[in-house]
Amino acid sequence: MLKKPTLGKAPPAVPEGAQAHGALLDRYDIAILRELQADARLSNAELAARIGLSAAPTWRRVKWLEEQGYITGYRAELDRRRIGLGVLAFVRVDAERNNAEATRALEEAIRARPEVVACHYISGAGTFELHVVATDLDAFSRLSMEVLFKLPNVKDLHTSFSLGEVKAGAALPLGHLGHPGHPGAGR
Repeated sequence: MLKKPTLGKAPPAVPEGAQAHGALLDRYDIAILRELQADARLSNAELAARIGLSAAPTWRRVKWLEEQGYITGYRAELDRRRIGLGVLAFVRVDAERNNAEATRALEEAIRARPEVVACHYISGAGTFELHVVATDLDAFSRLSMEVLFKLPNVKDLHTSFSLGEVKAGAALPLGHLGHPGHPGAGR
């Protein structure tokens, strides 16, 4: 925490990277986000060395990025096939759009299903696009008939299967954050 300067005395010099954090992301914040996306297991000391700050301001910046919602969590990335989830299906759900309450009930039911690893509210045909994993086609068929079709407010399902991943679990691009004029870019 920065101390208030006393009258008649100049405020103490604060090294770069240690000042109070403003509302905008600076080069250190962007570097932290880039490094943690590449390896979230970095120690604070390793992260500090990589971005060119000392450990204390790096730790404060990571905490600020978490508190502000830029960093939403940390997790291990697993190979779904190695753990027996050989099927990845993209399921477009057509829902009855009769009222907001019914849509919220469907959203809650989707969130509760562990086999649904991602869900997007979509434009165009359909209401939701689900990414669903299963051990095999038989397991997916059972899940589809016994669970997905029985979700509240579901009118129809349209399924496509992944035949092979070209790219998955990639880090988010951050290059736009360093450009002037971007709402998140700063100092």
